[in-house]
Amino acid sequence: MSTFEWIIVLLLGAVALSALARRIKVPYPTFLAIGGALIAFVPDSPTWTLQPDLALALFVAPVLLDAAFDTSLRDLRSNWVPVSTLVVAAVGLTTAGVAYVAHRLMPGMPWAAAVALGAIVAPPDAAAAVAILSQVKLPYRMVKVLEGESLLNDATALLIYRIAVGAVVTEHLTWGQVAPIMTLALVGSVIAGFLAGRIIPLFIERVKEAPSAIIVQFATTFLVWIAAEHLGLSGILTIVVYAMTMARGAGMRMPARLRVPSYAVWETTVFVLNVLAFMLIGMQMRPIWTRLETDVRWEYCMAAAWILLTVVLVRLLWVTFYRTTLRVLISQGIYHPKDPNTVASPKGGLIISWCGMRGLVTLATAFALPENFPYRDFIVFIAFAVVLGSLIVQGLTLRPLILAFGLKDDDPVGIEVARARTIAYRAALDAIEDDPSEEAEILRLEYRAIMMQADDDPHGGIANGELPADPLRRRAIAAARRSIFELRATEVIGDDAFHRIEEELDRAELSAGG
Repeated sequence: MSTFEWIIVLLLGAVALSALARRIKVPYPTFLAIGGALIAFVPDSPTWTLQPDLALALFVAPVLLDAAFDTSLRDLRSNWVPVSTLVVAAVGLTTAGVAYVAHRLMPGMPWAAAVALGAIVAPPDAAAAVAILSQVKLPYRMVKVLEGESLLNDATALLIYRIAVGAVVTEHLTWGQVAPIMTLALVGSVIAGFLAGRIIPLFIERVKEAPSAIIVQFATTFLVWIAAEHLGLSGILTIVVYAMTMARGAGMRMPARLRVPSYAVWETTVFVLNVLAFMLIGMQMRPIWTRLETDVRWEYCMAAAWILLTVVLVRLLWVTFYRTTLRVLISQGIYHPKDPNTVASPKGGLIISWCGMRGLVTLATAFALPENFPYRDFIVFIAFAVVLGSLIVQGLTLRPLILAFGLKDDDPVGIEVARARTIAYRAALDAIEDDPSEEAEILRLEYRAIMMQADDDPHGGIANGELPADPLRRRAIAAARRSIFELRATEVIGDDAFHRIEEELDRAELSAGG
């Protein structure tokens, strides 16, 4: 098959795998990892390659911006203690533990290369955890801790990764050289991301057409990443700060007709990038596997098992140590948290420990290693094996574990939605209170009904997300839609008129929760 035909087959296969994953309620990256591994052994499968220095920009930048754009700064501040310990301590300890095990298993492996491997497999993946967490109702705070960790741990791991790769390339790197690099990467990245988040949207908002606006969004994301890398900054940290800064004002600047298609395109792109990353790394497995002797293959597989075990155990031990230490500090009166739920329960701690599936960032960083990097084949093999193993072992068991523990909370988001809804619609009522028109009276009746529902239900009807008139509105829109299909079928109206009315009905259906 040609490259184009293979791309079509792989994308359709990924769609089928993701549908199967949703049906049996497992994270779709688990099946993508299995599919990527199988591709390596399919006869006549393609052997596509990608320039290593493009891997991080192509795969990580847009995925990270998409996640950072939706991150709550308030929740990050309120959970900074557990998030920061997972981002710094857990990643650092995992990197050190993996480096030690890898060096013991491969005595000839340079320490810098072993540290690079540790940094590659250290950060858990957001997509796999979110795919599970969206299917079950975990306590809100626990979800925010995991999301904050998955957003920021990549920056820590990539900073260690860059230093380790630099040490291999230059062959000697002292702490006096490392310290300025780290300071510049941290401070400079935050400043650069903040400035970009303030300045770039001023140009993006001038683009009024949806296709052009979406292209500009992607182009500027890559430009921010590339500029940060050329300046010696952390591309990941710059993108995170850029996205979070931009998100604070994007809602007011971007009209709904741009926001709806933009969000849909970004969601699709993130899925496609996950597919390509798993497939491309899977394709790299075949030449690596064929070059290895039988006994070396067994040695690599055993090394992968030991490193996977190290990754899982280090996270489990750190979360346990953190929980125990925090409880001792609270009981001794040394630490006084504002929220009594700051310390996770034993069940909650185990869930956080088990949400350590590796994914896209691990694959992209392994792929980004220079071609002549020492033990590159071993590192790429281990990285893919850890991703595959963690997604199978942890990904397939996480949901049953969560359901068995029965962890719940009191739906703080629903309560906040109800409060915000009452205030928002009261402001809407005040804005049209003096309008005597019939249209204004109809809107006033609808807004009052919404406020009554919010007053009667402490969650504001958030359980089903429906406003009072939404079911009637959707029924009316469905009837209207059937009528225009009939008109087009009988050629009373042409396609141009049909599509214009269809677009109007689509907007109305979206506003009615369709």
